[in-house]
Amino acid sequence: MTTTALRPAAVALDGITRTYSSRAGDVHALRGVTHAFSRGSFTAIMGPSGSGKSTLLQVAAGLDRPTRGEVVIGGLPLGPMNQTGLTKLRRTAMGFVFQSYNLLDALTAYENVALPARLAGQRVDRAAVLGALQRVGLEDKAKRRPPELSGGQQQRVAIARALHLRPEVLFADEPTGALDRASGRQVLELLRAAADEHGRTVVMVTHDPLAASYAHSTLFLADGLVVGRLDRADATSIAAAMSELES
Repeated sequence: MTTTALRPAAVALDGITRTYSSRAGDVHALRGVTHAFSRGSFTAIMGPSGSGKSTLLQVAAGLDRPTRGEVVIGGLPLGPMNQTGLTKLRRTAMGFVFQSYNLLDALTAYENVALPARLAGQRVDRAAVLGALQRVGLEDKAKRRPPELSGGQQQRVAIARALHLRPEVLFADEPTGALDRASGRQVLELLRAAADEHGRTVVMVTHDPLAASYAHSTLFLADGLVVGRLDRADATSIAAAMSELES
């Protein structure tokens, strides 16, 4: 057995159930999901509206607690951690990219990328921050503020920020949803490179089959369950699988 085989998955979900209470009764967003995201993999999560894909991302990232089951990040179970411990783990082991960018307009691109290090109480490494901006092709925009950048450029700043501290896992929620096709392609190529060239584990929720085709594998959810998977599939195959789920 190789050393690699002994390494734990970057993210492991074991029997994850998430139930919400409402006036109309219990809502079962996840119904016992078990899945391991291996290190250096890029996984797209797809499913019809209400299938549980966003809930899965939030639970996997420790942003929401499962009703039952366990989430393990890099060998560390999240269940026993308090909110302080979870916050520290998110700041050091996880990066996040959202559809809305979540940049601070009052800060420059450089300052936005450096912000997680400041929040974690770490010394800001200027060369590392500029290197992160260089990797996303924005080294010449370091002094620009988000309102001075295009949507695609803002999302690339968000990716630089997410990758700056070299997190083990990068969670992306509809990262191309607000972008035009060309800008979206650039973002997806960066996410793929994060996995292929830098060994990051990328977990991305998307509704777009073309976006999912950039991933190593696509996981399909329906009614809170994993109901299928395609590996290294093209957009046409992914779209066909989605059509079957929605029919």
